[in-house]
Amino acid sequence: MPAVNYRALRPLRTLALVGALVVPAGLTACSYNENLGRQQVLLVDPSALSQQGAQAWAQMKQTSKVSNDAAANARLRRIGGQIVGASGLGGQAWEYAVFEDSSVNAFVLPGGKVGVTTGMMAFAANDDELAAVLGHEVAHVMANHAAERYSQSALAQVGAGLVGAATQNAEGGVVQALGRYAAPALQVAVLMPHSRQHELEADRIGLDLMVRAGFSARRGVELWRRMAARGGASTPAILSTHPSDAARVQQLDAYIATRGYS
Repeated sequence: MPAVNYRALRPLRTLALVGALVVPAGLTACSYNENLGRQQVLLVDPSALSQQGAQAWAQMKQTSKVSNDAAANARLRRIGGQIVGASGLGGQAWEYAVFEDSSVNAFVLPGGKVGVTTGMMAFAANDDELAAVLGHEVAHVMANHAAERYSQSALAQVGAGLVGAATQNAEGGVVQALGRYAAPALQVAVLMPHSRQHELEADRIGLDLMVRAGFSARRGVELWRRMAARGGASTPAILSTHPSDAARVQQLDAYIATRGYS
């Protein structure tokens, strides 16, 4: 996958300061997301992240090679446009790019920037499979996942800081260890599971989008099924920000059956 400067996308010091002011006061910026059917805690306006997304996108296009394959780029824009049209987000400008990279990957940045690797373009056997990928990425935008992740990171940093401050002068190995390992524990127990939740939410919304756009959900899921069939070493699910391919396929199959998708 093209190298992304995620530091440019994570104004965590600012968010941590906001979180430090919000949490002690007992205030939360809760909003209901109809696409998710749940409440979200957002300490930053999703639209405020567009500038960071644009900066990272420009950097990526300078540091990573953009494919000049006219057919691949036209295919990406065509299917991406259909998915965006189904999402109701066509009012904002979307930009797509195929990056020359053999890894099978795709990503979305705040502000409607969608990147797909040549490896993914080749791996997607048909338009339905590519629509499943793009539906997933557009779903992240509909779900405000970037803003939610930033907010979770800020709150986790605040929590780790408070634990560290409370334990730095404490005696006893157990208490000191709690302070020392607070941040990594929060990373595993809070941030990563939420990220996996985001991925599965994007999968489900993405299926809805591709069906609305006229693609086959069942054919699209074959992409994840073939990924699972590749096997090989993988990161343990508890330490991964993405669900395993097998878990993803299982949940998508169940969702397709529930919705009656073809």
